[in-house]
Amino acid sequence: MPSFWQDSNRLVLGTITLLLVLLLSTIILVPLFQILRQSFFDTAHHFIFLHNFIDYLSQTKSLRLIQNSLFVSIVSTLIVVPIAFWFAYALMRSCMPLKPLFRYASFMPLLAPSLLPAISFVYLFGHQGFLKPWMGGSTIYGAWGIIFGECFYVFPHILMIFLSALSLSDARLYEAAQSMGANSVRKFFTITLPTLKYALVSAILVSFTLVITDFGVPKVIGGDFPVLATEIYKHVIGQQNFSLGATVGVLLLIPSVITFLVDSLVQRKQKAVLGSKFVLYTSKKAPIFDAMMFAFALFVATLLLIILGVSFFASFVKFWPYDLSLVLKHYDFDSMDGGGWNSYFNSLTLAFWSALLGTILVFITAYVVERGKIFSFLRSFLKLLALLPMAVPGLVLGLGYIFFFNHPSNPLNGIYQTMGILVVCTVAHFFTTSYITATTTIKQIDDEFEDVAESMGVACYATFFKVIVPIATPSILQIARYFFVNAMTTVSAVVFLYSPSTTLASVAVLNMDDAGDISAAAAMATLIVVTSLSVTLLFNALSHFIFKQSQQWRKSR
Repeated sequence: MPSFWQDSNRLVLGTITLLLVLLLSTIILVPLFQILRQSFFDTAHHFIFLHNFIDYLSQTKSLRLIQNSLFVSIVSTLIVVPIAFWFAYALMRSCMPLKPLFRYASFMPLLAPSLLPAISFVYLFGHQGFLKPWMGGSTIYGAWGIIFGECFYVFPHILMIFLSALSLSDARLYEAAQSMGANSVRKFFTITLPTLKYALVSAILVSFTLVITDFGVPKVIGGDFPVLATEIYKHVIGQQNFSLGATVGVLLLIPSVITFLVDSLVQRKQKAVLGSKFVLYTSKKAPIFDAMMFAFALFVATLLLIILGVSFFASFVKFWPYDLSLVLKHYDFDSMDGGGWNSYFNSLTLAFWSALLGTILVFITAYVVERGKIFSFLRSFLKLLALLPMAVPGLVLGLGYIFFFNHPSNPLNGIYQTMGILVVCTVAHFFTTSYITATTTIKQIDDEFEDVAESMGVACYATFFKVIVPIATPSILQIARYFFVNAMTTVSAVVFLYSPSTTLASVAVLNMDDAGDISAAAAMATLIVVTSLSVTLLFNALSHFIFKQSQQWRKSR
């Protein structure tokens, strides 16, 4: 057996593994270490250990912020989880018509920045809102505005969890219950709910974490109801108090880490439920039940489209709500504060490079972890680094990037306040979901391809490019689309890192709303949605075409 240095395949894979560990440690682990380190120092850079935390948590105002964050997170979760569950149930367990349309409508919020629902609620229920009389003496600015906006923002994320869980239901259990005379209600409580308990726990944790770490909705519609996420922004951007910003960032990291650990445990138990004789459950027609599910899905989908449509319509209105004549003046971004049209083109640049570089990095990392066959400890560490971003809120990651890349002694300081750091931060922020997608695909490809190629003396990179990549092309396109769309809509991860020359469209929405140009903010948000939707449809068409070509190739063999 040749030694490590004589085996070219092991040498190549070993070198790539070391480079990936170095790269992912630099863009993920070290920035997080820096934010933790910064929270132990005061503004004069003296080590004070836990004094920042003790001082912050002893203030009455801080306790109110924590209470506010917990309140909106818990209430939003209590509202959105049941709605997402029944929507998923309607899609997976009924024979209602128009399922594809409802599915598309339910995922539309993923194509918009989290600021958009808040802007729509301002248009509907704000000081000059169309439906302000519905509010009575209350105001939309505050807790309930945040809760409604967060429900719209979080809904598709929770829906995906329930759709995935319901797709794994075993038909044999329902057939056995049917033969024993159990009715539909009894089958729901004795079979469906118990098999969904892990998904339910994940949905609750994910919803809570997404709301408590979201920055966009509270910033636009929070009014005098501050939360922890907006507190970080105020300390860093408003007061330049980075130590206190780091302290709040670490506090915000705690629920995310707990969620990540619990969800990982739940996922492992969920796998144990599946058996080798699994039979897929298929819905049967039930006219009354199907009609009820259709009415519910229609109501929810209509609400989602109304929230999106209000901003879309308002962006073309001359002066909401007094003059509803249609104009294009709100799309003249160069005449307004916020970044102009350059911010939109900057976002396209960020999305393109994030999709290209992120997809390459994610897929190579997934391949090395799954098929590396060398340095098992380093590959396990690499897997940990790949999963870590899921537990890190965007604001915390962005703050860590300031501490790490802005340090004068850092040789990478040159990329600070450039498009490069925005691309790196975006790739790091959305790394985990793409990595899971890539590993799932690679696991489905038989590893005998590599064994046969190795026995024939074929280089590992030749097998990778000629066998693995062509087979996994639909999945690779899906990862690229995910990076592109999220780079267009992200706010939290990049809000601390942009410069005047690299302002992004999503940040421009925030700046224009701050400046009072809410119509222009709605116009830019609409432009982001239209771009994300166009790119999604383009990638879907491309994936469909490539998949068909792949099937023809297999038939010809």
